Amino acid sequence: AEYLPEITKDSVCPVDAKEELLDECESIWKQMEECQSKLMLLGTETLLKSDAKLSLLMMRVKALTAEYNQWQKRSPELISTNPDVLLALGKEELQKVKNDLEMVLSTVQSKNKQLEEDLKREQQWHEEQEQILDTLNGIEEETKTQVEQLSKKRAFHELQNKMLKLKIYKEELLNALGEFLEEHFPLPEKGGSAKKKNSSEEPAVELITLHEILEILINKSMTTRHEPYVTINDSFWPPYIELLLRYGIALRHPEDPNRIRLEAFHM
Repeated sequence: AEYLPEITKDSVCPVDAKEELLDECESIWKQMEECQSKLMLLGTETLLKSDAKLSLLMMRVKALTAEYNQWQKRSPELISTNPDVLLALGKEELQKVKNDLEMVLSTVQSKNKQLEEDLKREQQWHEEQEQILDTLNGIEEETKTQVEQLSKKRAFHELQNKMLKLKIYKEELLNALGEFLEEHFPLPEKGGSAKKKNSSEEPAVELITLHEILEILINKSMTTRHEPYVTINDSFWPPYIELLLRYGIALRHPEDPNRIRLEAFHM
């Protein structure tokens, strides 16, 4: 609106020009009334009452069609050739156009302001959604980490429980084996020592039980698998060694008969 110049009141046409314009408009209006009367008189016929309304409508259609054709063929004419009248009419038309443009501009500015507010709200909503998304992604990552840690802890506890059960089971087996061996394979002498041949004195070496021999072989096989052989000494009672070798529980070293090892039952 600021770019449109204001139309001043000094542009009002003189009194003579206004009267001249009114006379011309009145003359044109009389010509239009005469034309309308002639059109109404054309095609006047005696009709039945039921056809009167339809006939009037048809006549109006014909009149409007004829008028439309006349206006199509007619070239625009100036109402007046008076410069003062044309100047006043032009200024008045410009003032109307200016008012219309001001209304359009105001409407567009209002619409732009509304769009800017909507854009700000949409941007704010977008930022909030991005923050929510980042928060959810962080929660998801944290949840994944917690789940992985819980899974590892659960697996570790399960493994610990299995190892504890195996340890308990191993102790139970060893206890059962010890009781069985003590009952069925006691030491040869009550004192637990072996006498040397052709000697009346007690030997200094204490005999070990079959249970102890098996424990030595098992521990040696588990701790040093690359060298599982145990050297036989005087504390090993020979009948126990022969028993183990005969039933395939132990094996002699292929080059040293004084060394034995536990059969690899786990292989």
